[in-house]
Order: sequence, then C-alpha cells, then structure tokens
Amino acid sequence: MITAILDFGTNTFNLLIAERQERGFKILLSSKQPVKLGRGGIQINMISPEAKERGFVAIQNHMEVIRNYEVDDIRAFATSAIRNASNGEEFTEEVYRRFGFRTRIIPGDREAELIYKGVRQAVKLGEENSMILDIGGGSIEFILCNRQGIVWKKSFELGMARLLELFTLSDPITSEEIRALESYFMEELTPLLDVVKQVKPRTLIGASGSFDTFEAIIRLRKGLDSDQFFGREISLKDYTRLNKILVRSTREERAAMPGMEPVRVEMIVAATIFVSFVIRACQIRHLYHSEFALKEGVISELVGI
Repeated sequence: MITAILDFGTNTFNLLIAERQERGFKILLSSKQPVKLGRGGIQINMISPEAKERGFVAIQNHMEVIRNYEVDDIRAFATSAIRNASNGEEFTEEVYRRFGFRTRIIPGDREAELIYKGVRQAVKLGEENSMILDIGGGSIEFILCNRQGIVWKKSFELGMARLLELFTLSDPITSEEIRALESYFMEELTPLLDVVKQVKPRTLIGASGSFDTFEAIIRLRKGLDSDQFFGREISLKDYTRLNKILVRSTREERAAMPGMEPVRVEMIVAATIFVSFVIRACQIRHLYHSEFALKEGVISELVGI
C-alpha cells in the first residue's frame, strides 16, 4: 500500500510518499515546496490571500508528483500557522474543494508526538534522556524522551516566522539584537528550563528543517558527500563555527552559501541563535541531526513501529 503524506507547515509544505511494508516502510519520495504561509499575517492569526495562493500552488505542485505514483491514500496534516489562524479551517475547506482530500489540523502536543515517532526511526535513542527540537515557522516543539517513550513534550509559539515579525533584525544582526532575542527565549522557555533541571538531557536531536540546512552547510564546507543514513551526529565544534559564520553574515552572503535553502536565508540567523541558546542553557554535550520528523512519524504510526 502506498501512502502520500502532506505536512502543511508555516515555512514549507512537505510531501512524503512511502510504501507500507510488513516490518516498516520504504520511502519512495520526499520533497518540499516553499510557501511562507505565515508572512504578513501570523501575528494577527490570519492567513493572507497571497499566502493562501502560495499554499494552493504548492499543493498543486505536490499533486502533480503524487499522480506519478500509484498512491492508495493521501493523509494531510496542518500545524501552527493554520491551526492558529482565524481562517485556517476556511483554508483547509478550500483545499478539499480544489484537491479532494481532507486535512487534519493537529494540536501542538500531537505534533510533538508525531515528531518523536519520526525521529526515533532516524536516530537511535538510548536509556538516557535526550531532547528533540523541531524548529518551525509558527511553533517550536521540544520533546524530552528516551527509547522507552516521551518524558515531557511541549509546543511553544516561538517559530521563526513569528520571531521575525516580533523583532526587527539588522543585516547583519547586531549584538544588542542577539541579547534581546536571548532574553526573550529565557522568559518564554521557562517551562522547558525548569523540566531540564530535573530530566538532564545531554543530547540534542534537531529534527529536519533548519537542522537539514545546518548539516548540509557543514558537510559541504568540509567537502564531504552525503551519506545513506537518515540521522547522524554533528560535531558541536563544527556547529559552533557555523553559528559564528551565520550571525556575522549578510543576507546576500547567506544566499550564496552552498547548502543554504532559499527558504531558510531569512530565518536561519534567528534559528541558529535559538539553537545556540538551547545548547548553552540546557548544557547540551552532543548534537544530532534527524532527517525524519512529523511526516515520517505519521507513516511509522500507520505501520505500527
């Protein structure tokens, strides 16, 4: 049985086509379309007409790909930008009218659960507690977990699209602006930091999105080819070096970096400042990258692994 899974995020609309098998699944295709659904409306909980149209174009592009496969069913999920928008259900109803499938608008806790189920298929979890971080445009999910299951999870409305509408950042960003962001993170992440004192995760696993970009830039700067795995460790030394490069860079310089996705150029500086803050505040000792996240969690759940 072949399933197409659509993940309607705030920055990108993602597609996974996978074949369900007796003991797991086989990925046939994974792709994404830039959308920036939250631009111009995320802070007032509204999807703008222009953002809607970008979304419909992205879905149309994905549907053209899906038609090339013998897909048995389509599962679509919507996250922060759509679930918080006053016209989010209106958007999903229009998707149904145009494309013929229903979209599940899922709460942040459910999003975090699916991310966990996806990540554990890419990165081996141990008995010790780890922290999974998924940085979206609308929300950010933290999952404290181990191989036995989830210890604690929470979705924060701290996505990069929201931050860029809350804060006006220079190009390149200034030290004062970095301090302002970090003060905001410290205040907003109090629930996480309180739990971390008890759970003490020392490994951070970055799920997809910005972490795909971090990994690609580091790998290409080192002249390495991509591997055949879906998860791998990123040296904290390499990441710290990249963080310094990114926070000193201009938009033009970032756009020219090998491995930089165009949709990340605008938001990657805020993202790396956020990750660096989490690493320091939570005393992280190891950093991993998972290519799997929500959509892989959906297929994992469907096949029962």
